[in-house]
Amino acid sequence: MIEDKNPQRTPVEQLGEFGLIDFLTSQVALQHESSILGIGDDAAIIHSKDHTVITTDMLVEGVHFDLSYVPLKHLGYKAVMVNLSDVYAMNAIASQITVSIAISSRFPVEAVKELYDGIHLACKTYSVDLIGGDTTSSTSGLIISVTAIGHQKEEKIIKRDGASDGDLLVVSGDIGAAYMGLQILEREKAVYQANPNNQPDIESYSYLLERQLKPEARKDIPELLEQLEVTPTSMIDISDGLSSEVIHLCKNSNVGMKIYEDKLPLDPTVITSCEEFNLDSTTIALSGGEDYELLFTVKQEDFPKIKANPSLSIIGHAVPENEGIHLITRAGEQIPIKAMGWNSFKE
Repeated sequence: MIEDKNPQRTPVEQLGEFGLIDFLTSQVALQHESSILGIGDDAAIIHSKDHTVITTDMLVEGVHFDLSYVPLKHLGYKAVMVNLSDVYAMNAIASQITVSIAISSRFPVEAVKELYDGIHLACKTYSVDLIGGDTTSSTSGLIISVTAIGHQKEEKIIKRDGASDGDLLVVSGDIGAAYMGLQILEREKAVYQANPNNQPDIESYSYLLERQLKPEARKDIPELLEQLEVTPTSMIDISDGLSSEVIHLCKNSNVGMKIYEDKLPLDPTVITSCEEFNLDSTTIALSGGEDYELLFTVKQEDFPKIKANPSLSIIGHAVPENEGIHLITRAGEQIPIKAMGWNSFKE
């Protein structure tokens, strides 16, 4: 489905590992004072007076992405976003990343450069430094591993274990769009495989596709909360699905939770696409995943500060742990919530 925009194909072995690294990182410039030494030595050097936050994610071809419809530049960008989102979920400031890739012989230098164009764009957009990584060969496709590093004062770091009975549950943005974007891509792939002459008509799905192919980490939300003088009691990002993340928060904080179906923030395009695919929009909102929104709890006294903010939705509240975790439907029915989100080990 994706046309080859790089007709020139330079074999990676022509440059060699070190030549490839030099080619991909020749334009890297450090932006942070905490980045003392970047690419070019045995190890990078960073320095910070604050606590350091570190997170790593790996993306594997055939498990996490399909190159028949995922452009390499988008993939590079998304690989960085996946990690920055975790840093922002700790209320930390992302400052550095390392990137390691394993590539098969089918990838020419031009394709690897396209991948790194997305990585460099993400670094520039979010003001983080690429300070190291590794490249190696692969016999089974493309593998990308990104490590993100952030910093924050100890007292400002937000973990998953601070929620208390009565705290309000808040989510940024809207949810479910990334999953529906994936459904559209999978459908169009099947149509293309059946008839390669069939050109996909996906313009009306642009928002859903962008949420899947080029998600944005919510760097703005911790900044917004600081402006509103609101300090979350717990926080997590939504990567595996709302239901899974709510369960993580509840487990770490030893609380239960009530979530209200009519409060779930759904973009209109999610609702219409769910109807088209004969899917329940509430199920998609709870289980879809890859939204990379922030889910957090706040004290009830902070309600006036956030109630009218268009970037935030209050979707529930914490209850005693023995009351469990439930969805309150529009009809007032109480349904136990189970983790139904993404699981890379499922067949």
